[in-house]
Amino acid sequence: MIAAIEPTQNTDDEGVIFLQQAFSSEQTCLEANLRSSNRIRHQGDKGEVNEEFFIEFLRRYLPNRYTVAKAMVIDSRGNTSDSIDVVVFDRQYTPTLLDSEKHRYVPAESVYAVFECKPTINKTYLTYAGDKAASVRRLHRTSIPIAHAGGFFPAKKPHDIIAGILAIDVEWADGLGASFRENHSSLTGEFALDCGFSASGACFDAFNEDGSLTFGPAENSLAYFAFRLLSRLQACATVP
Repeated sequence: MIAAIEPTQNTDDEGVIFLQQAFSSEQTCLEANLRSSNRIRHQGDKGEVNEEFFIEFLRRYLPNRYTVAKAMVIDSRGNTSDSIDVVVFDRQYTPTLLDSEKHRYVPAESVYAVFECKPTINKTYLTYAGDKAASVRRLHRTSIPIAHAGGFFPAKKPHDIIAGILAIDVEWADGLGASFRENHSSLTGEFALDCGFSASGACFDAFNEDGSLTFGPAENSLAYFAFRLLSRLQACATVP
């Protein structure tokens, strides 16, 4: 009879440790790449490089049903948003318009989330990101009944568009503390920011049902932010 082999160590704990170390390493690499752009003297070029780093990060972590790109958002009345650094949208059912690397319009109905990429999270950039979010949220969005074998399902109410900020650092000495909370709470309605991430080790979101803020751990803020965002995106289901 062959004796049962008992594990000599807790493989579940090993797996957790491995994942924590892997995501921590990913966060370190992202921060290093972003800081390497400081060698670029032209601010516009530096901004574009950092946008690409953040876009690639989101593309790696989000399922293929989500397209991530820099774009402007357009509605059925011809109104457009400001230029948005990062747009997460559904391309399966709503193709982009005038699509090229430098010139892309995304229908408002297809947008799940918008982000601004900045060097740091501070009062000025929070307000700026809120203004950009508002330029998207105030666009007109349509929805139509969905056909099925027995007739039609009623048109879905358009989901709330997620808005956030992506940065390298947090400017305040206490991080995402009292000063951040005060400035963040001043952004309401179409200007509200639902989430944010700093590659230096900080993240926040207001995805709780009561809208209260949640903060991730510094050493694994990237993974925490990515999976909280994904959960929120999945709750939006498919665009109407």
